[in-house]
Amino acid sequence: MQAKSGLKIKINGKWLMLSDEFVHNHPGGPVITQYSNADATHIFHAFHEGSAKAYKQLDSLEKRNKIDYPGQDPTEVYKVNPKDVNIASYDISIEEEKKIVLNFEKLRQRFHDEGFMDVRVDFYVRKTIETMFIMLFSFYLQYAGWYLTSACFLALAFQQFGWLTHEYCHHQVLKNRSLNDSFSLFFGNVCQGFSRDWWKNKHNNHHAATNVVDQDDDIDLAPLIAMVPDDLKKYKQPIEQFLLNFIPFQHLYFSLMLPLIRISWTSQSVQFVFFTAQNSEYRQFRKDALGEQTTDGQRSMCRHFCSHSTPISRKKNWHHHSLGVGLLPTLPASHLAHPPRLLLHQPVRRRLPHRHNHNSVDKFPPNSRLLNNFVALSILTTRNMKPSTFIDWFWGGLNYQIEHHLFPTMPRCNLSRAKDYVQAFCKENNLPYLVDDYITGYKANLQQLENMAKLVE
Repeated sequence: MQAKSGLKIKINGKWLMLSDEFVHNHPGGPVITQYSNADATHIFHAFHEGSAKAYKQLDSLEKRNKIDYPGQDPTEVYKVNPKDVNIASYDISIEEEKKIVLNFEKLRQRFHDEGFMDVRVDFYVRKTIETMFIMLFSFYLQYAGWYLTSACFLALAFQQFGWLTHEYCHHQVLKNRSLNDSFSLFFGNVCQGFSRDWWKNKHNNHHAATNVVDQDDDIDLAPLIAMVPDDLKKYKQPIEQFLLNFIPFQHLYFSLMLPLIRISWTSQSVQFVFFTAQNSEYRQFRKDALGEQTTDGQRSMCRHFCSHSTPISRKKNWHHHSLGVGLLPTLPASHLAHPPRLLLHQPVRRRLPHRHNHNSVDKFPPNSRLLNNFVALSILTTRNMKPSTFIDWFWGGLNYQIEHHLFPTMPRCNLSRAKDYVQAFCKENNLPYLVDDYITGYKANLQQLENMAKLVE
């Protein structure tokens, strides 16, 4: 019997009715709700690549939960007006969408045939040893009295562990998903002090609805930063109203805020682990809550802070050394890890000859028809950073952000090989393929903030 209420979602050309119970038991948490009444075909394949369990469950759902959805192909009803700063409408036709989807299926199959999606355990063993060495070397420098140098190496270790955690959470490293989750718990909770489940929930939503207003948490930085006009509606409390006075200057103080992001992430992780997860309506968060709090979570996060404070607690001037190996590595680690994410996820309108580069910073409105075209969503909302041997290593492959969003389970070391194919795909399908150097991307990000600053003045 079909559920009377629940979530309607389209996968592989079939509409499915998912009950509320199924949605709340979804292993990925609430990310599935991002595609209510939308085509989730390619986001399903992107997230569940290599998971026999997920495809078996989909086969069962297609037999038991298929429905006739009495709707028409969605059309974009949102029209941009001059006050919609940094917002764009989606103007790819249904016919163009179908062509893009068919061509993308061919590209995805080609990557499978040529081994681009195969795990590369040898690469990740080397990366793990390399990153552990950086952290242990920072501890050695602490004991040797090179506190500022130690802080720099510890910041670099935090950054590199961030990339590893990211890749284990995306199941790039091993075929066994449970092992991937266990390693991500170690590299995330123990080595960095972040809650794995908190981060996965945030990041999955970001992949599912990149730069879609009210659906992508990564662009919700209010009340300190306003990215789109809708953010201004959130300033209701007295303190928020006071902070609104600073928005006209946000493009000036934005860079100064970046070092604080790591502190923000850590505090949000603690709140999630100890207060949110155990009461969540989503079973997976409740299931993992006790483990994160008691065995892997609480002790892992305590181990994280204790391991970084124990060496300095043996020094007489402990407060001086705490600054050197506690606060200082936290600040640069934030700056090392987050600029690429903030810069690379800049949406773009379809590029016409008369449009200027500042148009590449637009977002898309809530429930945009863009959600029905995962391929366009990943490309229109993302730019790459020009690659080099150092850039590939330093930014953990996230300089190939377009390729990563299209194929999130593809191992980092294969992204550079995929680049030329994806670039050719974009050209064939009349889609932009943005790639810029770091400075150009940073200026574009500041321009976006200045657009909103001028609106508030």
